[in-house]
Amino acid sequence: MSDTLSLATRLRAMDDTALAATLRAREISPSGIKDFFDLAEAFLDRASVQQILMRLDRETLAVLAAIGQLTEETGPPTATDIAARLSALSGREVSAESISDRVSGATALLLVEAESHRFAAYGSVRDQLRSWPAFGLPSLADLASTNAPAALEPVPDVDRRFIDRLGAERAFAAITAITELLVEVERDPARELAKGGVALPDSKRLAHAMSVDLESVAVFLAVADRAGLVARETGSWMITDSGGAWLQRSTGARWATLGAAWFERLPADIRQLLGERTHALWGSGLRGYIDWLYPAGGDWMDERIGAYTRDAELLGITANQAPTGPGSLLLADGIRPAEEAMTALLPAEVEQVYLQHDLSVVAPGPLTPRVDARLRSLADVESRALASSYRVSTSSVNRAMAAGETAESILEFLGGISLTGIPQPLNYLIGEASSRYGQVRVGSIADPRPDARSYIRSDDELLIGTILVDQSLSSLGFERTSATRVQSRFPLDVVFWSLSDARYPVAAEDAAGEIVALRRQRHAKAVAPAGINPVDALIERLRLGGEPEEEETGHAWLIRQLDAAIKAKTPLTVTVTMPNGTLVDYQLEPTSVAGGRLRGRDNRAAIERTLPLSRIAGISPAK
Repeated sequence: MSDTLSLATRLRAMDDTALAATLRAREISPSGIKDFFDLAEAFLDRASVQQILMRLDRETLAVLAAIGQLTEETGPPTATDIAARLSALSGREVSAESISDRVSGATALLLVEAESHRFAAYGSVRDQLRSWPAFGLPSLADLASTNAPAALEPVPDVDRRFIDRLGAERAFAAITAITELLVEVERDPARELAKGGVALPDSKRLAHAMSVDLESVAVFLAVADRAGLVARETGSWMITDSGGAWLQRSTGARWATLGAAWFERLPADIRQLLGERTHALWGSGLRGYIDWLYPAGGDWMDERIGAYTRDAELLGITANQAPTGPGSLLLADGIRPAEEAMTALLPAEVEQVYLQHDLSVVAPGPLTPRVDARLRSLADVESRALASSYRVSTSSVNRAMAAGETAESILEFLGGISLTGIPQPLNYLIGEASSRYGQVRVGSIADPRPDARSYIRSDDELLIGTILVDQSLSSLGFERTSATRVQSRFPLDVVFWSLSDARYPVAAEDAAGEIVALRRQRHAKAVAPAGINPVDALIERLRLGGEPEEEETGHAWLIRQLDAAIKAKTPLTVTVTMPNGTLVDYQLEPTSVAGGRLRGRDNRAAIERTLPLSRIAGISPAK
C-alpha cells in the first residue's frame, strides 16, 4: 500500500485528541487540506519532514536512519534489529528498550509506522535522511558513532561568590525595570504595531521610564508577558490583574514569579540539558554540546537556546554564563529553594525615607511594596536604583487627591515614613495644592449626545480659557458653552485623566456636585481567543467529510484510496461482494476509476478486470 494511502487510513483512525496533538507538534497548516489524503500528503512532504527532523535529538535520528536503512535491506526491522545495527556502528551496546522509547516518539510524530513489533519509516523520511550528507548533515554512521563532546567546564569555587553577587545585581535591575514597565502601561497602555513590536513613541516612553535602552524594552516586555504580568488587548499592551498583584509583592517574591515563568516555559529537552549542568559554565561548551545533540537544529535551535540563556542572564539565574546559587537551585530543586536563596542576596527592603527641602524624597534602599505604592500615588519617581528618589509636586498631590487622599492623610503618611520630619516647603506645597484642588471640575452630562458626553466647569474664566487653547488637549474636541463651562464628546474618565496628566487641579464630581474619587484601572482582561481554533476546525471538517457510516462519504473515501494506489502504482487486494453475498478477493494493480467502475490488471490471471465500485466491500495491501 502507498505511503499516502496507508497514512491517510491511519490518520482517519486516530482519535481527535491525538490527531490535534500531532498536527500541532508537526505544525501542519490547515490551508488547502480537504480530506485525509491531503493531510497525509502534507505530513509526508519533504519540507515538512525536514522541519521536524531538525527538532529531533541525535539518538532519535540515528534510530530513524537505521530503520530506513534496514527497511530497504531486509524489510521493516524489530527493536532488536535496530539495536544490533546501532551497536555495530557505534561500538557500544545499545539496548532494545532504549530503541522502543525513541520509536514511540517518532511514531507519535507520524514519521514511523509500527505493526507486529516491526517498524517502517515512510519513504519521504528515508529519502530525506539519505540525502543529508549532500547538505553537510550527518549520515547514519555519523549519527551512531560520533561521541558527545567532553564534559562542560565546572565553575571554579573562587568565582561563585562573585557570580552570586553579579546575578543578584542583575535580578534586582530586571525587577526594577519590569516594575516601571507595569506602572507605565497601567497609566497609559503601549500600542502594538500590526507588523509586531511596540510603536516607537511608546517604546521611547517606556525606555525612559524603565531607564533602559530602546532595544531592551522588547526583551523586558517578553519576560513580563511570559509571566502573565502584561497582555495585549485591543491592540495595546496593558497590565493584567496578575501584574497588579505582582506589584504588591516583595522583591524576592517578584523575582520568584519571573524565575518560575522562565523555568516552566523551558522546553523539556532544554530543561534536562540545563538541569544536568547546574554547576557548569554555559558558554561555548554548552553550545557545542547542543550542536552535537541536535545536529540538524541550525538557526532554530540557536534562537531557541539563545532566548532562554539571554533571559537567564537577565534574571540572575546565570551570571557570565555560569549558574548562580539561586539558578542552580531553580534547575535542580524548583522555585521555592531558589526564592529563599535569591531573597538572601537581594538588598533588604526599607520602610523609611528622607524628606528633603527641595521636595524630593530619597529612599536609602528598595522600599516595601506597601510604602512604594502609596508614595507613587502622591509623588513622581525620579530615579530607581538601590537608593531611589521621588519628587512631590502640585500635580502629584492633585493626582493623589483625585484618588481620595486629603492634605491630612498625605501629611500623616509622610510623617510616618520620614526619618527627617516634614520640611516646611513640603508642608506648604501640600496645603497650597489642597486649597486649589477642585478649581476645575469634570462631570458626566445627564442626557448625553454623541457630541456632548461630559463637561468641564470652573469659576476661573482664565483657567477655562487656558484649557481651551492647550494643544495637548486639542484632541478632546472641546466646545465652550459659557464663560465658565466647556463640553466634550468624550466620557468623563478620558477627559479627567487627560486634564490630570496635563497637571490641572481637576476633580471629578457627581450629579450633585460632590467630589468623587477616581482610580485609573486599565487592566487587560483574560478573554478566550476569538474565532475557532484552526486545528480543531480542520479536524471537524475532515470528520464531516470522512465518516464511514455515510454511504456517500464511504464512496468518496474509496475513490480517494483507489486514486492514491493508481498514482503510486500500488498492488491491492480488492474484496468484492458477489450476487450471492459471498466475498471474493482479487489481487489487482488499479489503473483507472471512471463511470462507477474500477479497472485494474490482474497479474496472476494475466487479464484486465473491471469491477463495479458499488460491489467493492474493501481494499487492503496486496497479499
